Amino acid sequence: MTAQESTDARGRVRMGVLSMEHVHAGSYVPLLAEIPGASLVGIWDADRAHAESAASPVGARAFASVAELLGQVDAVVVTAPNAEHRELVEQAAAAGVDVLCEKPLATSVADARAIVEACNGAGVRLMTAFPSRWNPALRSLRTTIVAGGLGEVVALEGVNTGAMPDIHAGWFVDPARSGGGAITDHVVHLADLYRWMLGSEVVEVYAVANRILQERFERVETGGLVSLRFANGAFATIDCSWSRPRSYPTWGGLSIAAIGTGGAITVDAFSQRLHLYGTREAGVSWPDWGPNSDRAMLEAFVDAVRERREPAVTGIDGLRAVEIVDAAYRSIEAGEPVRVEVTGIVSGSAETLAELR
Repeated sequence: MTAQESTDARGRVRMGVLSMEHVHAGSYVPLLAEIPGASLVGIWDADRAHAESAASPVGARAFASVAELLGQVDAVVVTAPNAEHRELVEQAAAAGVDVLCEKPLATSVADARAIVEACNGAGVRLMTAFPSRWNPALRSLRTTIVAGGLGEVVALEGVNTGAMPDIHAGWFVDPARSGGGAITDHVVHLADLYRWMLGSEVVEVYAVANRILQERFERVETGGLVSLRFANGAFATIDCSWSRPRSYPTWGGLSIAAIGTGGAITVDAFSQRLHLYGTREAGVSWPDWGPNSDRAMLEAFVDAVRERREPAVTGIDGLRAVEIVDAAYRSIEAGEPVRVEVTGIVSGSAETLAELR
C-alpha cells in the first residue's frame, strides 16, 4: 500500500511539512495540527533546530531527512524558498505523496512545467497554495461575476501590495532563491483570481517595474504595474508593489475593482479588521479574526487527498500564474507588450473551466 492510498488508524490524512523557511509555514503548521481530518506527522527543514522548534509545540516530529518524512505521510506542504520547490516536489512525487506547494509554483516556466509533469507522471495530486480563493469577499465577487450580475466583465483593477518581505526571511530579496522581487511575489495571486473569475486565459502582458521604493533597493524590483489582456477581450491591471512601510500593521492588502457592462463592484479582501493599540514601541497592529483563508485552503487540500479527487486549485493553475510572471519580466526587458507562452498542457483547473462554461 502506497502512502497516498492510506491514512492513519483514525482515517486522518497523515501530513508533513517540507521546510519552515517560508513565512506561511508558521501559520500552516498550527492549522494542520488542529484540522480534524488531518494528522500532522512531522516537519523537515535543512536546519534541524528550526524543524524541532516548529514541531515540538504541536506534538509533531522533526525529521532528519526528506526521504524519512516522505515514507511516513500521505501528503506534504512544501514551504521552501521558491527556487527549491521543484526538487522537493519531485521527491514527493517519486514517493507517491500528494503535494500542496506554496506559490509561486516555481521560479521559471521550465521548472513549473517539470513539477506538473512529475506529479502527473507519478499519479499524485498537486495543489498550488492560492488561499485568496477562499476569502469570503472574493468568493462573493466571483459568484456575482459568474451569475452575470455585472453583465459582461470588461475590466479588473487589482492591488496586491505589501511591505518588504525581508522582514520575514532574507531569501525573499535574494533573486537566486526567490526568482525575483515584487512581480514574482505578488502577481501570481491576482493573476490566479482573475483567471478563476473570468474563466479565460491571459494572452498578452505589458509590465513596468522599478527599484525606487524601500530605500532604492537594488537587488530585486520593489515596485511594479502589470497589465493583462484576456482571450475573452477583458483587460486587467495588477499593482504588485512592496509599497507598504516596514511599520505597517500587517503584511499588506488585496483589493479588486470589477467593471462590467451592467455595473461595477469594488472588493477589499481585508477591510474588516480590528485595531489594537499597543505601547509606543509596538504601535498599531491588526489581529487576525473571522474566517481563515489559510485554514479553508488546507482543509480543501486534505479533503481532496482523503477523497482521492483533484484539488480545487491545481498545478496547472500554478503553472499558468508562472507563465504570466515570465511574460511580465519579458515585457519589462523588451519595453513593450508580449504574448504569454502557454505550456502545452491542458489549460485551467476543472473548477475554473467546467463551472464557467
